[in-house]
Amino acid sequence: MSREYIEFQVQDNVTLRSWLYKPAGVFGRPEATIHNHVCWLGKPQRNEYRPHGIIPSIQVSNVQDAITYTQGHPNIDVTKVALWGSSYSGGHILQVTAIDKRVKAIISQAPMVSGWETLLRLIRPDLVPGINALFAGDRLVRAAGQAAATIPVSDTNTLAPRRYQVPKLLRSTLGGGQSLRGSGRMSTCTIALAREDVTTSVDISLAAYQKAREPKQLCVTSGWAL
Repeated sequence: MSREYIEFQVQDNVTLRSWLYKPAGVFGRPEATIHNHVCWLGKPQRNEYRPHGIIPSIQVSNVQDAITYTQGHPNIDVTKVALWGSSYSGGHILQVTAIDKRVKAIISQAPMVSGWETLLRLIRPDLVPGINALFAGDRLVRAAGQAAATIPVSDTNTLAPRRYQVPKLLRSTLGGGQSLRGSGRMSTCTIALAREDVTTSVDISLAAYQKAREPKQLCVTSGWAL
């Protein structure tokens, strides 16, 4: 399998970088699958790397820009572009396939389908006002030209703010992702779920799957994560 380093600029003036893999023994222009990683995965590239946040609307637009780049590549069949996403990005690709008909198929693993419902399940109701206050404060800090707030993905201290408990920007990130609203326009999708998943709840994903159009496929495994 050969590998080509690629980069392209998206509409919010960020340069996305990736590897383009081509299997050996394939002649002509093969189909392409765009791999969209989960929300906290990043790879430093030279000295230019810096975090750009996880605002869902921006990431959805970036996926569409990746489709545009892929279709402009001379060695790819522009009529056969698919998407793969997991968790946070799994919800993004559900939304993209509902609005962008250049996508011919998707594989969505444990998708975060409804940001608001997920937010309320991840955080105790009595903590939500405090989260909203942190969110408002972070907006003011960034407007004043100061650095945005950051938190670790996880922490051994169960009371510490982290991705899976009380993240400061959940209200603007998870709360902003609503793939469920476009699920009735999805088609040619495979959705994979873990039956005991407590982060991206199975019942919310199943509701989106039921609304999706045929052809579609559902894969449910045991366990709490894929």
